[in-house]
Amino acid sequence: MDYSKFFSADVPSFLRSPVREIFRKVDLGSICSFAGGYPSESSFPVAEIERLAGKVLEKYGTRALQYGATQGVPELREVIARRYGVPVSQVQITTSSQQGIDVSTRILADPGDIVLSEPPTYLGALQSFRAYRTRVMSPGDYTPAAGKAKFLYVIPDFNNPTGRTLSLPEREALVEKARGLDVLIVEDSPYREVRYAGTPLPSIRSLAPERTLHLGSFSKIFAPGFRLGWIIGPEALLEQIYVCKQSLDLCPPVFDQYMAAEFMGSGALDANLSKTVAEYRQRRDRMLSLLRQHMPEGVRWTEPEGGLFLWLTLPEAVDTVEMYDEALARGVAYVAGSFFYPDGSHRNTMRLNYTYIAEEKMAPGVALLAEIIRSRL
Repeated sequence: MDYSKFFSADVPSFLRSPVREIFRKVDLGSICSFAGGYPSESSFPVAEIERLAGKVLEKYGTRALQYGATQGVPELREVIARRYGVPVSQVQITTSSQQGIDVSTRILADPGDIVLSEPPTYLGALQSFRAYRTRVMSPGDYTPAAGKAKFLYVIPDFNNPTGRTLSLPEREALVEKARGLDVLIVEDSPYREVRYAGTPLPSIRSLAPERTLHLGSFSKIFAPGFRLGWIIGPEALLEQIYVCKQSLDLCPPVFDQYMAAEFMGSGALDANLSKTVAEYRQRRDRMLSLLRQHMPEGVRWTEPEGGLFLWLTLPEAVDTVEMYDEALARGVAYVAGSFFYPDGSHRNTMRLNYTYIAEEKMAPGVALLAEIIRSRL
C-alpha cells in the first residue's frame, strides 16, 4: 500500500540525522566511534541517582508519579532561578533542550521565514528549522530583501560541531546585529558549564535579556536519559511556549524533575561536574596529542576550551561523505561536516567527539582515521 498520499506537507521537510542512522547500522561498542554527541558514562552519578530516587519518593510521594504543571514543577524552576539569578517566572522546563529549539521555532517562525545562523551549526537545530519549512541564512549574508528574518540561533560556548567559543566582541556584535534587524535570539547553551580551560564569558542573555531565549540542558551536566532542559526568557515569550507545550507533552517528566531539583539544589551537581570537567580535560588533551601524532600534513583541527567536540578540516581533495562507508567498514565512525551546513557544503570537514569513546579505543581509532585520510591525499 502506498502511504505517501496520507502524509502531511511537512513530511518532505523532515531531515534524517546521519548520527542516528549510524546507530541503526552498527553497534557503537564494536567500533572506534567518534560520531555520537554522547557524554562519558563515567560522568553519570549512578550512586547518587540511586540515593535520590528513594529520597524523591519519600519526600514527594505520589506527587512525583502524577501529572505536573506544564511550566515544570516549582521546586526545579526555583532551583534553576536561584542558580542563574532570574525570577522563577522567567523559567520554563522542557523535555530536553532539543524541545526548547523546536518549540522556540514553532512559536516564532512561519514557513518561508528566515532563521539566521552562522554555519556550521547544530544538526538538530537544522532539523527543527527545516521541519517548520523555514530558510536558514548566515547573518553576514542576510539582507531584508531576502525575506523576513524571525530569530538568530547561536551556540556561543563550545559550538556543536566545531567546539569554538565566541569572543566577547563577537557576542556584542551579534547582539548589535539582532537589535539592528529587530530579531530575537535563541541562545543554545547545553555546554556552557562544561568548561575546562579559559575564562567564562557573559552569556548572550546577559547582554540582551529583553530579546533572548536561553536554552539549558541537564543532558551534559546530569544524565541525558532524564530528557530535561530549560528555557530562560521574557515572560511574554514563555507564555506562548507554555501554551504550545500543552499540545506537545502536557508536562515534562515529573519524577525526573524532582530528581534534577534535588541533584542541583543539594550541591551534588557541582561536585559531580568538577569531576566530569577534569575527565573531559584529560580526554581532550589526549585527543589533541593523538591528532598531532598521527594526522597527515594539511589536516587542521580546533582546540576547544570545553564541550564535547572538535572539528577537523581536511585538504580539499578529501570528501568525508564519500569516505564514510570505507571508514565505517574498517571500524571507525565520525560525522561528516557537510551535514552541519544548510547547503551541504564543506565536504572536506568532520566532527569528532572525544567524551564517549572508550579510552583504549581512542588511540587506534585516531590512527586508523589518519591512515584512511592519508590514503586519499
